[in-house]
Amino acid sequence: MTAEKNRIQKTLECSNIKLGSIISDVFGVSGRKLLTRLVEQGYVNSHEVEENIHGNMMPKASQITESLFGTLNPHQIFLIRQSWNHILFLEESIQQIEEKIDQLLSIYQEQVELLLTIPGVKKHAAASIIAEVGVEMRQFPSAQHLASWAGLSPGNHESAGKKKNSRTTKGNPHIQSMLCEVAWAISRTRHTWLSGKYWSLAARRGKKKALIAIAHKVIKIIYHILDQRSGFIEYSKVLS
Repeated sequence: MTAEKNRIQKTLECSNIKLGSIISDVFGVSGRKLLTRLVEQGYVNSHEVEENIHGNMMPKASQITESLFGTLNPHQIFLIRQSWNHILFLEESIQQIEEKIDQLLSIYQEQVELLLTIPGVKKHAAASIIAEVGVEMRQFPSAQHLASWAGLSPGNHESAGKKKNSRTTKGNPHIQSMLCEVAWAISRTRHTWLSGKYWSLAARRGKKKALIAIAHKVIKIIYHILDQRSGFIEYSKVLS
Protein backbone atom coordinates (compact mmCIF):
# COMPACT_ATOMS: atom_id res chain seq x y z
CA MET A 1 0.00 0.00 0.00
CA THR A 2 2.86 2.35 0.82
CA ALA A 3 4.37 1.67 -2.60
CA GLU A 4 1.11 2.65 -4.32
CA LYS A 5 0.87 5.86 -2.29
CA ASN A 6 4.44 6.70 -3.26
CA ARG A 7 3.60 6.11 -6.93
CA ILE A 8 0.69 8.53 -6.71
CA GLN A 9 2.86 11.14 -4.98
CA LYS A 10 5.56 10.78 -7.64
CA THR A 11 3.05 11.11 -10.49
CA LEU A 12 1.55 14.22 -8.88
CA GLU A 13 4.98 15.80 -8.45
CA CYS A 14 5.86 15.04 -12.08
CA SER A 15 2.70 16.97 -12.99
CA ASN A 16 3.81 19.91 -10.81
CA ILE A 17 1.06 19.19 -8.27
CA LYS A 18 2.58 19.85 -4.84
CA LEU A 19 -0.34 18.90 -2.58
CA GLY A 20 1.95 16.87 -0.31
CA SER A 21 3.97 19.96 0.58
CA ILE A 22 0.88 21.74 1.97
CA ILE A 23 -1.12 19.04 3.76
CA SER A 24 0.54 16.49 6.03
CA ASP A 25 -1.51 13.50 4.87
CA VAL A 26 -2.50 13.44 1.21
CA PHE A 27 -4.41 10.23 1.90
CA GLY A 28 -6.41 11.55 4.85
CA VAL A 29 -10.12 12.41 4.59
CA SER A 30 -9.66 15.79 2.89
CA GLY A 31 -6.75 14.63 0.76
CA ARG A 32 -8.77 11.70 -0.57
CA LYS A 33 -11.64 13.96 -1.55
CA LEU A 34 -9.29 16.27 -3.43
CA LEU A 35 -7.56 13.35 -5.15
CA THR A 36 -10.91 11.93 -6.22
CA ARG A 37 -11.90 15.24 -7.82
CA LEU A 38 -8.48 15.52 -9.44
CA VAL A 39 -8.71 12.06 -11.00
CA GLU A 40 -12.32 12.53 -12.09
CA GLN A 41 -11.88 15.83 -13.91
CA GLY A 42 -8.14 16.55 -14.05
CA TYR A 43 -8.32 19.71 -11.91
CA VAL A 44 -9.78 21.12 -8.67
CA ASN A 45 -10.94 24.74 -8.48
CA SER A 46 -10.93 26.98 -5.39
CA HIS A 47 -14.64 26.42 -4.67
CA GLU A 48 -14.19 22.64 -4.72
CA VAL A 49 -11.15 22.93 -2.47
CA GLU A 50 -13.17 24.84 0.15
CA GLU A 51 -15.96 22.26 -0.07
CA ASN A 52 -13.63 19.34 0.50
CA ILE A 53 -11.36 20.55 3.30
CA HIS A 54 -12.16 21.09 6.97
CA GLY A 55 -10.78 22.12 10.35
CA ASN A 56 -7.25 23.49 10.49
CA MET A 57 -6.92 23.17 6.71
CA MET A 58 -9.36 26.02 6.05
CA PRO A 59 -6.76 28.80 6.51
CA LYS A 60 -4.61 27.00 3.91
CA ALA A 61 -7.36 26.92 1.26
CA SER A 62 -5.59 29.29 -1.13
CA GLN A 63 -2.26 27.46 -0.72
CA ILE A 64 -3.95 24.13 -1.36
CA THR A 65 -5.62 25.51 -4.48
CA GLU A 66 -2.27 26.79 -5.77
CA SER A 67 -0.60 23.44 -5.04
CA LEU A 68 -3.17 21.76 -7.30
CA PHE A 69 -2.29 23.94 -10.28
CA GLY A 70 -0.58 21.37 -12.44
CA THR A 71 -1.13 19.47 -15.65
CA LEU A 72 -2.32 15.89 -15.52
CA ASN A 73 -2.40 14.19 -18.90
CA PRO A 74 -4.68 11.17 -19.58
CA HIS A 75 -1.81 8.71 -19.05
CA GLN A 76 -0.96 10.16 -15.62
CA ILE A 77 -4.62 10.12 -14.60
CA PHE A 78 -4.74 6.46 -15.65
CA LEU A 79 -1.68 5.65 -13.51
CA ILE A 80 -3.10 7.45 -10.47
CA ARG A 81 -6.45 5.72 -10.89
CA GLN A 82 -4.81 2.28 -11.05
CA SER A 83 -2.83 2.91 -7.87
CA TRP A 84 -5.86 4.47 -6.17
CA ASN A 85 -8.09 1.49 -7.00
CA HIS A 86 -5.42 -0.86 -5.70
CA ILE A 87 -5.23 1.07 -2.42
CA LEU A 88 -9.01 0.88 -2.01
CA PHE A 89 -8.91 -2.86 -2.75
CA LEU A 90 -6.18 -3.43 -0.16
CA GLU A 91 -8.03 -1.37 2.46
CA GLU A 92 -11.21 -3.36 1.90
CA SER A 93 -9.27 -6.63 2.10
CA ILE A 94 -7.63 -5.54 5.36
CA GLN A 95 -11.02 -4.63 6.81
CA GLN A 96 -12.42 -8.05 5.87
CA ILE A 97 -9.42 -9.79 7.43
CA GLU A 98 -9.75 -7.75 10.63
CA GLU A 99 -13.44 -8.64 10.83
CA LYS A 100 -12.56 -12.32 10.42
CA ILE A 101 -9.91 -12.06 13.14
CA ASP A 102 -12.45 -10.44 15.48
CA GLN A 103 -14.88 -13.26 14.73
CA LEU A 104 -12.31 -15.97 15.48
CA LEU A 105 -11.07 -14.10 18.54
CA SER A 106 -14.52 -13.78 20.10
CA ILE A 107 -14.27 -17.19 21.81
CA TYR A 108 -11.07 -16.01 23.52
CA GLN A 109 -12.48 -12.73 24.80
CA GLU A 110 -11.56 -13.52 28.41
CA GLN A 111 -7.92 -14.16 27.49
CA VAL A 112 -7.80 -11.04 25.31
CA GLU A 113 -9.03 -8.89 28.20
CA LEU A 114 -6.43 -10.40 30.51
CA LEU A 115 -3.60 -9.80 28.04
CA LEU A 116 -4.71 -6.19 27.61
CA THR A 117 -3.84 -5.58 31.27
CA ILE A 118 -0.14 -5.82 30.32
CA PRO A 119 1.32 -2.36 29.58
CA GLY A 120 2.05 -1.96 25.86
CA VAL A 121 -0.28 -4.77 24.75
CA LYS A 122 -3.05 -3.65 22.41
CA LYS A 123 -5.73 -5.74 20.72
CA HIS A 124 -3.66 -6.63 17.64
CA ALA A 125 -0.80 -7.75 19.89
CA ALA A 126 -3.15 -9.86 22.03
CA ALA A 127 -4.52 -11.48 18.85
CA SER A 128 -0.99 -12.29 17.64
CA ILE A 129 -0.02 -13.73 21.03
CA ILE A 130 -3.04 -16.03 21.10
CA ALA A 131 -2.50 -17.06 17.46
CA GLU A 132 1.14 -17.99 18.06
CA VAL A 133 1.15 -19.23 21.67
CA GLY A 134 -2.40 -20.45 22.18
CA VAL A 135 -4.28 -20.14 25.47
CA GLU A 136 -3.45 -23.46 27.13
CA MET A 137 -0.15 -23.27 28.98
CA ARG A 138 -0.13 -26.95 29.95
CA GLN A 139 1.99 -27.64 26.86
CA PHE A 140 4.83 -25.68 28.50
CA PRO A 141 6.20 -27.01 31.83
CA SER A 142 7.15 -23.50 32.94
CA ALA A 143 7.32 -19.85 31.89
CA GLN A 144 11.00 -20.36 31.07
CA HIS A 145 10.11 -23.18 28.67
CA LEU A 146 7.72 -20.84 26.85
CA ALA A 147 10.41 -18.15 26.69
CA SER A 148 12.87 -20.68 25.28
CA TRP A 149 10.34 -21.91 22.69
CA ALA A 150 9.73 -18.31 21.61
CA GLY A 151 13.47 -17.68 21.27
CA LEU A 152 13.46 -15.07 24.00
CA SER A 153 15.68 -16.86 26.48
CA PRO A 154 19.18 -15.31 26.20
CA GLY A 155 20.86 -18.09 28.17
CA ASN A 156 23.05 -16.08 30.50
CA HIS A 157 25.90 -18.06 31.95
CA GLU A 158 27.78 -16.94 35.02
CA SER A 159 31.35 -17.80 35.80
CA ALA A 160 33.51 -16.34 38.58
CA GLY A 161 30.86 -13.73 39.25
CA LYS A 162 30.79 -12.59 35.61
CA LYS A 163 27.93 -13.07 33.19
CA LYS A 164 28.70 -14.36 29.72
CA ASN A 165 25.84 -13.67 27.36
CA SER A 166 25.00 -16.06 24.55
CA ARG A 167 22.70 -15.32 21.65
CA THR A 168 18.98 -15.99 21.86
CA THR A 169 17.74 -19.17 20.21
CA LYS A 170 15.94 -18.86 16.87
CA GLY A 171 12.51 -19.67 18.27
CA ASN A 172 9.34 -18.19 16.79
CA PRO A 173 10.14 -15.06 14.74
CA HIS A 174 6.52 -13.89 14.72
CA ILE A 175 6.13 -13.81 18.50
CA GLN A 176 9.64 -12.36 18.86
CA SER A 177 8.79 -9.47 16.54
CA MET A 178 5.46 -8.78 18.23
CA LEU A 179 6.88 -8.86 21.76
CA CYS A 180 9.74 -6.56 20.76
CA GLU A 181 7.05 -4.14 19.53
CA VAL A 182 5.29 -4.53 22.87
CA ALA A 183 8.59 -3.93 24.69
CA TRP A 184 9.13 -0.74 22.68
CA ALA A 185 5.59 0.41 23.54
CA ILE A 186 6.34 -0.35 27.20
CA SER A 187 9.44 1.85 27.07
CA ARG A 188 7.19 4.79 26.19
CA THR A 189 4.72 4.22 29.03
CA ARG A 190 4.99 6.29 32.18
CA HIS A 191 5.18 5.20 35.81
CA THR A 192 5.26 1.45 35.12
CA TRP A 193 7.69 -1.04 36.61
CA LEU A 194 8.47 -2.54 33.19
CA SER A 195 9.24 0.86 31.70
CA GLY A 196 11.57 1.66 34.58
CA LYS A 197 13.26 -1.70 34.12
CA TYR A 198 13.73 -1.04 30.39
CA TRP A 199 15.44 2.32 30.87
CA SER A 200 17.61 0.94 33.66
CA LEU A 201 18.80 -1.87 31.39
CA ALA A 202 19.15 0.43 28.37
CA ALA A 203 21.52 2.69 30.29
CA ARG A 204 23.78 -0.24 31.16
CA ARG A 205 23.45 -2.60 28.21
CA GLY A 206 22.03 -0.58 25.33
CA LYS A 207 18.50 -0.29 23.94
CA LYS A 208 18.58 -3.38 21.74
CA LYS A 209 19.50 -5.73 24.59
CA ALA A 210 17.03 -3.95 26.86
CA LEU A 211 14.22 -4.61 24.36
CA ILE A 212 15.02 -8.33 24.28
CA ALA A 213 15.20 -8.44 28.07
CA ILE A 214 11.78 -6.79 28.45
CA ALA A 215 10.31 -9.03 25.74
CA HIS A 216 11.63 -11.97 27.79
CA LYS A 217 9.90 -10.65 30.90
CA VAL A 218 6.66 -10.07 28.97
CA ILE A 219 6.55 -13.63 27.58
CA LYS A 220 6.90 -14.96 31.13
CA ILE A 221 4.15 -12.60 32.33
CA ILE A 222 1.96 -13.89 29.47
CA TYR A 223 2.54 -17.46 30.64
CA HIS A 224 1.39 -16.72 34.20
CA ILE A 225 -1.59 -14.64 33.04
CA LEU A 226 -2.88 -17.37 30.71
CA ASP A 227 -2.04 -20.16 33.15
CA GLN A 228 -3.62 -18.56 36.21
CA ARG A 229 -6.38 -16.63 34.36
CA SER A 230 -5.53 -13.45 36.24
CA GLY A 231 -4.59 -10.01 34.94
CA PHE A 232 -1.26 -8.23 35.24
CA ILE A 233 -0.72 -6.31 38.48
CA GLU A 234 1.90 -3.56 38.71
CA TYR A 235 4.61 -4.21 41.29
CA SER A 236 3.90 -0.77 42.77
CA LYS A 237 0.28 -1.79 43.39
CA VAL A 238 1.33 -5.07 44.99
CA LEU A 239 3.70 -3.25 47.35
CA SER A 240 1.29 -0.44 48.26
